[in-house]
Amino acid sequence: MKLQLRLLGIILLFSIVASAQEPAPAKPKRTKGSFYASWGYNRDWYSKSDIHFRNTSGEHNPVTGNYDYYDFTIYDAKATDRNGFKAMLHTDLTIPQYVYRLGYYFNNKKDLGIEINFDHAKYIMTDWQTLHVKGYISDQYIDKDTMISPETFLHFEHSDGANFLMLNIMKRQRLLTSKNNKHWLSAVIKYGFGPVIPRTQVTLFGQDLNNCFHIAGYVTGMEMGLRYDAFKHIYLEYTGKGVFADYRNVLVLGSGKAHHHFWAFENILTLGFQLPL
Repeated sequence: MKLQLRLLGIILLFSIVASAQEPAPAKPKRTKGSFYASWGYNRDWYSKSDIHFRNTSGEHNPVTGNYDYYDFTIYDAKATDRNGFKAMLHTDLTIPQYVYRLGYYFNNKKDLGIEINFDHAKYIMTDWQTLHVKGYISDQYIDKDTMISPETFLHFEHSDGANFLMLNIMKRQRLLTSKNNKHWLSAVIKYGFGPVIPRTQVTLFGQDLNNCFHIAGYVTGMEMGLRYDAFKHIYLEYTGKGVFADYRNVLVLGSGKAHHHFWAFENILTLGFQLPL
């Protein structure tokens, strides 16, 4: 019996020594995230908007010979986008309503990230619509439905861009992965906030002005959609985006300013390249 116990003790001792000498299993390799950049195009739809025009400086207008004074609002103005896709085929890739993104997924699973998100969206107020106009034009008070004529009264558009610049926080959730792990489909959601930087073209009382780019207000919104990744470096992303944009300081003629806000919905398709670290 004592011999059996000794043998058992020796076996256990050898087992402990052998296990202590085995190499520890390798830890999984940690990733440091990935940078990416993308370019694409968008289509946009806008809610109706009340647009307030104001210039109370009383500046002398050499064209009309009058002193400009106006403080009026047009109500429920309709607007459309101007996609410009036909021009893309024979002129410039930046003529249509383009978008670009620069981003970084920063955690081990690459499902959280931050993104600089720019949308060159065009806002074109519809000409020849009949809208209610209320306020003062020169020394005349107006409160009636009025035909919005671009020749004699008003044309208004952010045609060099309504221009939404946003900083987004992102979440990505993988849905499907190929067997060789070279293709995968993910759901993405983004929320962001930032400035609007329009360049506004306006015709007011027969005078034209294509103004300069400037920060005119803010935009906030959410974007959701699908992202297809291939071979670690290429991806295609399709999203829908809803935003609220408030233009508090739109430059118009002279010292005049315009103010309006609207809701917008965008369809966005981008093609991108990513660089894992």
